[in-house]
Amino acid sequence: MTYRPHPTFCLILSAAIVSAPALAAKPRAGASAELAILETSDLHSAVVGYDYFKLAEDPSLGLDRTAALIAQARRDFPNTLLFDNGDTIQGNALGDYQATVDPLKCGQLLGIYKAMKKIGYDGIGIGNHDFNFGLAYLGQVTGQRLDVDGVPAKPCAGPGFPVVLANVYSTKTKKPLFAPYRILTRRIQAVDANGKPFEASVKVGIIGFTPPAILNWDRHWLEGKIYTEGLVETAKRYLPEMRAKGADVVVAISHGGLDAGPYSPVMENGNYYLAQVGGIDALLLGHSHQAFPNPASTVAQFNLPNVDKVKGRVFGVPTVMANLWGKNLGVVRLQLRYDGKRWHAEQDAAIVENRTTQQPDKSYVAADPAVMDLVKDEHEATIRYVKTPIGSADFRMSTYFADVGDVSAIQIVNQAQADYARKYVQANLPQYAKLPVLSVSAPFKSGSAGVLDYTDVAAGDLALNNAADLYLYPNALALVKVDGAGLKAWLEKAASRFNTIDPNKAEPQELVNTGFAGYNFDTVTSPELTYEIDVTRAPGQRIVNLQLHGKPLADGQEFLVATNNYRASGGGNFPGLDGSRTVLAAPDASRDVLIAYVKEAKRLSRAANGAQRSWRFAKVATKGPVVFHSAPGKLELARAGGLENVSQLAADDGQGKGFALYAVDLGK
Repeated sequence: MTYRPHPTFCLILSAAIVSAPALAAKPRAGASAELAILETSDLHSAVVGYDYFKLAEDPSLGLDRTAALIAQARRDFPNTLLFDNGDTIQGNALGDYQATVDPLKCGQLLGIYKAMKKIGYDGIGIGNHDFNFGLAYLGQVTGQRLDVDGVPAKPCAGPGFPVVLANVYSTKTKKPLFAPYRILTRRIQAVDANGKPFEASVKVGIIGFTPPAILNWDRHWLEGKIYTEGLVETAKRYLPEMRAKGADVVVAISHGGLDAGPYSPVMENGNYYLAQVGGIDALLLGHSHQAFPNPASTVAQFNLPNVDKVKGRVFGVPTVMANLWGKNLGVVRLQLRYDGKRWHAEQDAAIVENRTTQQPDKSYVAADPAVMDLVKDEHEATIRYVKTPIGSADFRMSTYFADVGDVSAIQIVNQAQADYARKYVQANLPQYAKLPVLSVSAPFKSGSAGVLDYTDVAAGDLALNNAADLYLYPNALALVKVDGAGLKAWLEKAASRFNTIDPNKAEPQELVNTGFAGYNFDTVTSPELTYEIDVTRAPGQRIVNLQLHGKPLADGQEFLVATNNYRASGGGNFPGLDGSRTVLAAPDASRDVLIAYVKEAKRLSRAANGAQRSWRFAKVATKGPVVFHSAPGKLELARAGGLENVSQLAADDGQGKGFALYAVDLGK
């Protein structure tokens, strides 16, 4: 078989299926072949294994290490196709640098796409975060002409592989923003009914989907320019068309997870219903930053009816989700059989697996140095940039214990947002000048991606990389108007971060509901507002003793609450937050607001900027321990944050991921 060469890559010497079918033989009935569909997802610009927040190598992430898994898969399987699920161009300081600090020129190729082009991707989808820098930038870096108002018509340099997205439309043209699907013709190795090998041609159709909620999350970029359609409606429109045009195999590249709630055309994770449409041979998921299949997963979306987390099936459709940051490679091994007219994928015979860069001895596969060679200049320029000084702090800011009350890395964000909001209101919104201003923020890094996935800013000089560690996302600040009842509902939703604790159980109980993302655990840090979270109560009934200035909060009391555009416009499905309550969609990014505040303050102190807690757990004595997981050896940080009721039970929680087991005494 002929392979596409990748001479600059030492690990990727044998590539995927060649795209020239001219010499392929006509198969006969009974012929068979195995086609391996490979997936990366949520790379978030992690080209190399480097943490730009900590300014240190990080072997647990990076496409430079995924390259080794891709090369091995191509050695294992003679027929492979490689796709990316989206959320590719945004997510770390390198991505921000190329988009906003030293903007990419039209003739230049984005760093992450340089690597993907050399590795030999066969196509990509578009994720919600790929819209974060606007349509003009997205069109530029993908090399696509996006026919919308305000976007240059001339296409720029792009990576050259197909980009598909079916459920986002241009308001101007009423046509899909990108090609909704592509049909790829590939030559494969096959065997006839007698086991004799031969080469044949197969047509693989790929179709892309993204969360329809992008129109809310990036409203300031997208409003009036695009509109979205539900996943199910889109699939029913295009899947028959793809088959009619000759697609033997259909692969859905859908940036989203699984949600068994009632179907809606605007739901964030609609793939539970997409899988039921019929006609999809392989479903590639993303967005949720999880690995699927995973027999040990306790994530709610993988423990639903008709979801097989062992075999990797959703309503029988072979399904994979490849985690994030290049940590995993998803593999769907489709078994193809020729019926005399076309190839068919035998659904029941498919084998789905998730391959990880972490080896059994806890080390990681070697990085391909050729990837770093591709982006060396951009990488070094980013490091120089993030070292720009902005101030100093006399305390360590971290999120290791944010779930149990440490606000050392949260209060400063809230202070910056509230300060910005108050000044803006006084200058521009006098009708709201008498309303109290609160701010909410969340621990954006809380261990979901591994034991290194925590904000940790050392005491001392602060630089831009520290601000990016404190505020991970390129959100814009937003200000919403809510009343006391609405604020309570907001906090109730945030308290879904916790499992319901039975105080009469003697066995250990897990405090944190890992199915509820840490970045949705919105926290107030204001001396004006206090409240308790009673985790013995059911979700929706947990906020007790909610007080303003020491008195019970009235349902009709009005507030302005500073947050981000994601939350204000419906991100996380918080009650009442759908964009209609927004009184300010600020032109300034939340991270820039934080940087400006720190620069003005010059020196931060724990007493003034890292110790104000608005919430406590409601006191309750439990017969057994209430436990949670965090990085080992960090107990002194809990003590520094005033958490005397936290203890470390074991330096190793026994789950093989490097976490320690801690306990929180809810009776103290």
